[in-house]
Amino acid sequence: MLDYLATDYAGAVHDGAITSASEYNEMREFAGQAREHIRSLPPSSTTPTLLRDADALVASIDAKSSSERVAQQAHALADGLLQAYPVPTAPSRAPDLARGAELYQSQCAACHGAGGHGDGPIGRTLSPRPIDFTDPTRADQRSALSLYEVITQGVAGTPMAGFASSLSSDDRWALAYYVGTLAYPQAAEQGERAWQGSDAARSDITSLNELSRARVNQFATTLGADQARLIIGYLRAHPTAVHQALSGIALARARLAASVASYRHGDAEDARQYALSAYLDGVEPMEARLNARNVALRAQIETGMGAYRTLLSDRATAEEVAAHAAAIDGLLVQADHLLTETANSPLTVFLGALTILVREGLEALLVVVALLAFLRKAERHDAVRYVHAGWLLALLAGAITWALASYAITISGASRELTEGLSSLFAAAVLLGVGLWMHQKSIGGRWQAYLKAKMATALDRRSAWFVFALTFISVYREVFETILFYAALWSEGQGAWLLAGIATGALVLGLIAWVLLRTSRRLPLGVFFSASSALIAVLAVVLTGKGVAALQEAGWTAVSIAPVPSVEWLGIYPTWQSLLAQLAVAAMLAIGFTVNRWRARSA
Repeated sequence: MLDYLATDYAGAVHDGAITSASEYNEMREFAGQAREHIRSLPPSSTTPTLLRDADALVASIDAKSSSERVAQQAHALADGLLQAYPVPTAPSRAPDLARGAELYQSQCAACHGAGGHGDGPIGRTLSPRPIDFTDPTRADQRSALSLYEVITQGVAGTPMAGFASSLSSDDRWALAYYVGTLAYPQAAEQGERAWQGSDAARSDITSLNELSRARVNQFATTLGADQARLIIGYLRAHPTAVHQALSGIALARARLAASVASYRHGDAEDARQYALSAYLDGVEPMEARLNARNVALRAQIETGMGAYRTLLSDRATAEEVAAHAAAIDGLLVQADHLLTETANSPLTVFLGALTILVREGLEALLVVVALLAFLRKAERHDAVRYVHAGWLLALLAGAITWALASYAITISGASRELTEGLSSLFAAAVLLGVGLWMHQKSIGGRWQAYLKAKMATALDRRSAWFVFALTFISVYREVFETILFYAALWSEGQGAWLLAGIATGALVLGLIAWVLLRTSRRLPLGVFFSASSALIAVLAVVLTGKGVAALQEAGWTAVSIAPVPSVEWLGIYPTWQSLLAQLAVAAMLAIGFTVNRWRARSA
């Protein structure tokens, strides 16, 4: 209904004057019905915004505003509805245009004419007359999705009936895509060149979902109307071409360019979404390969893109935004050359698999070893099984995640960063408490009283589950990131070298664990508690930095560049947000340790 309104309003009002009273009354009726339908939908957090936008649309029509303004408001309200109440907006597979042409002649030509001009033998007798599908001005306003909805549901108050009961969903999509090509006959010859030559369009239309919702007037601002018609017309006629869309670093560069273009046109929110997509959809899937080749370059790109998003949010000048984007683009070019030159290198894959496992696994290993060493020192052998259950189940969950990521679902960059960030901050909070507690027991002989009181009793259920949960989360957060890195490396076709790197990394971690456990057995209890509290305190600070950095990468937190080097294994990143969070945790630990010593002296 909203799409129909956006398209037909121009035939009712021109230059603030009514040109067709019947059309104008229909536009008012449709806008009012849309508002009432929104009121009847299940309430959501977006309902007030949707109703406010619906009121604004009604007011614009009452005020006889320009067709451009009404169309923009109607399309924006439709997009808001799709976000608030998600429904399928694309076919499950590329539509069959030959089938669509066949269906058109058998189902539509009698009214709309063989060529789509609205001049079929039955159509000439109807009122209102059927739509002329070859009119580019009208067609520019319509998406394949809107055509599909009209074919499915019909248009109330017109001779256009719905075909939901007589045509399958695949047939309706084929028909919608075919009808969507009739206004763009020139696209058959020139559209492919336009599509292949436009990085901006290829970065925007990367799936059937995006193609089904695409309208020519949506792209006319950035591409020009003629170019947009060629590209949309070509893609509707050849929907499989979207699979040639950009990916990886090329996608990141294209969406970064689209971000700058949107910002120059005054659309800061679109610019921010393009920038976030540039990282999450372009760079983040390549992170494993970049880490295996140049960790420092990958860190520079991450930090730079985070700072770029903050510039957009702070409403910097277009020149500042363009300059910062150009600097990031230079880094992306370096990354692209690096990945291309070292693609499928066996040694690179082996070293990448080895270093990723050792780097990511060491933090989890330190937590597990500290827990095992503590429980053995305290002779709490009944609790050791909870630690082993935690890390074993974390590995099993990781294997399931690998299977899902490889064969069942696509884990988005945002989901990955949010999982890593939130689990890191949770683990940091738990370790903060554990570190302060262990430090308290390490001074003034308190560890002796603690062990004397606890050694004779079994671990209670609450404490046992606490030990299990801490172990599971500490290990799974590392496993989750590691298996996604490996899924990316596996695609390079060097499976044997990848497995060799994993096996070598596992041996290295096993050796480190053996050395740490053997050393901990020889430490006096007081020294052990002191060393363990210091280790856990450091891990809390490290995980805090990593958690904040991951949330920055997901777009949840702003990024302000700080003049410090990036030391990833310590969780230190050159942003004020992550540094201040780490300083806050370090301050809490320092205050806690000081209070513990003061209380010990007082006692």
